[in-house]
Amino acid sequence: MRQTLLLVAAASCAFGLTVAASFHFDDYALFSDPAITSPSGAWEVWRPVQTRPLTYFTFWLNYQLGGANPVGYHVVNLLLHIAASVLLLAVLRLLLAPRIAFVAAMLFAIHPIATEPIAYVFARGTILCTLLCLASLWYWLRDRPWIAATIFAAALLAKEECVAFPALLLGLWLTGPRLRRQLAPIAAMLLLSLAAGLHVLWAATKIQGSGIAASAGVSPLEYLSFQGVAILRYLSLLIVPWGFTVDPEITAGPLARALAWAAIAFAIAIALRWFKGRLAGFWFLAGLVLLAPSSSIFPAADLAADRRVYLPLIALAPCAAMLVARWQTRWLAIIAALLIGISIRYSLVWQTERSLWTEALAHAPGKARPRLQLARAVEPARALQLLAEAQSIAPADPAVASEQGKVLLEAGRPAEALAAFGRALALSPGNPDALNNRGVALQSLGQTDAAQQDFQRALRIDPCHFNARLNLLRLGGTPPPLAPRCTN
Repeated sequence: MRQTLLLVAAASCAFGLTVAASFHFDDYALFSDPAITSPSGAWEVWRPVQTRPLTYFTFWLNYQLGGANPVGYHVVNLLLHIAASVLLLAVLRLLLAPRIAFVAAMLFAIHPIATEPIAYVFARGTILCTLLCLASLWYWLRDRPWIAATIFAAALLAKEECVAFPALLLGLWLTGPRLRRQLAPIAAMLLLSLAAGLHVLWAATKIQGSGIAASAGVSPLEYLSFQGVAILRYLSLLIVPWGFTVDPEITAGPLARALAWAAIAFAIAIALRWFKGRLAGFWFLAGLVLLAPSSSIFPAADLAADRRVYLPLIALAPCAAMLVARWQTRWLAIIAALLIGISIRYSLVWQTERSLWTEALAHAPGKARPRLQLARAVEPARALQLLAEAQSIAPADPAVASEQGKVLLEAGRPAEALAAFGRALALSPGNPDALNNRGVALQSLGQTDAAQQDFQRALRIDPCHFNARLNLLRLGGTPPPLAPRCTN
């Protein structure tokens, strides 16, 4: 009980400030999803095309209880992390010496690399699937394999990035008593993982701009070539926890990428020597296996994201604990205090959009997205400067032109805004957001007939587009009938 209380207190101290943070990035998209804002959303989040339905169900509950107040969402994320930390301690006590189990759970609870999944509401699925995987592991170790398989199915519904978790159980089986009755549940979980992976691929074809698979903008082989660099970044951040950012810039030539993979292959070869007996090598390899779904050939728009290490940390933390557990308690306490201090520092970075994207820009000066996001949090003159820089970096990105138009419209320059929205529409023909934005600029210039046409075109493409519908109604137009799925 004493260790559990220390764990809860340390995690609360490290990440308690995230409760006061604002929403960030994709968080705002939650409130344009009818399934979350609708009273009937408890059922709608389970529609076939929806990925992570269990996580979206928790978002629906958050909205029903507290609306769009960020505090409730952040509280849930923090409580899920604390619960995962406590459960990891309980699980590791069944596998490792008590001191090693506690050190590992403490590393997981307070390491700064957990800041992003805790502070970023949209990343809740990562914490939730980790918690459920740990619950599955708990029942597995207590020889209740089919209950473990059922809980793992729920983990997949929280987020599909845990598809490699059955491989961890297989590793435990290979290094344990090898009970034949456990093979069927493992096979069932592997089939569930395959089904979840295929569902994600199918959903990606149905969701425009999903940013995964074919929508990632990068081929599987090219994505894989960069992942050696990304994995080395993750491992270095675990050892020296400084330099976290919401938008890492991964740049490396072919030789550097090849050397990165060579270094990882060398580390794997060394780990294999300490695989048996569930020594440090076992847990290191398990961490890499858990990282594989997001760091292999399944491409995503972001080459790296620090939150992807959260689930693998349940294995990498025991690996680290085995290496440091023999240190004197006072040195471990000093390390814990330093980690908590760094976590508090990064929790402060996540307090506002301005502080978050200022930090991101400092770490990724060659990327357009930090400038685009920071432009939304600063005054118009600074925003236009940032967007001009972003346009020079990514001239074919319609989001940059759209944001320029919004800033110009806010600054009372509708003619220039119209030109910017026109560029966005030329770069992304048929985009309902671009059509709606251009309609707003036309309306500001008194061209109401042309504005109505843009709003109507936007609604023909997306009948659920709330802003286009509202803008058309304000001009006295008649929008198309509202489909049931659009009700909120």
